[in-house]
Amino acid sequence: MDTSKRKKLEAKGFKIGSAGDFLNLTPEESAFIEMKLSLSKSLQKRRQEKKLSQTQLAQLIESSQSRVAKMEAGDASVSLDLLVRSLLALGATRKYVSEVLAK
Repeated sequence: MDTSKRKKLEAKGFKIGSAGDFLNLTPEESAFIEMKLSLSKSLQKRRQEKKLSQTQLAQLIESSQSRVAKMEAGDASVSLDLLVRSLLALGATRKYVSEVLAK
């Protein structure tokens, strides 16, 4: 957000903060969520680069299309384990996964 917009909002009584501030998350909880979202976005990007449908990826990882959709949407019910295993199934290396997590 640019500085002038921020100042205008604060002058009108709005408080500016992050989602973590609003939800009262600990730094660890915020980092965990950011890691899951990075993996989710990376999974979708990698699947699309490989020109696979969600159904094809689901078959590859022995899951369902709806589960893949949840993975790509960053659904809270999806484990980090499943995200990482799916990326590896798409040919990602450990180094690639670690770079995604480090972003």
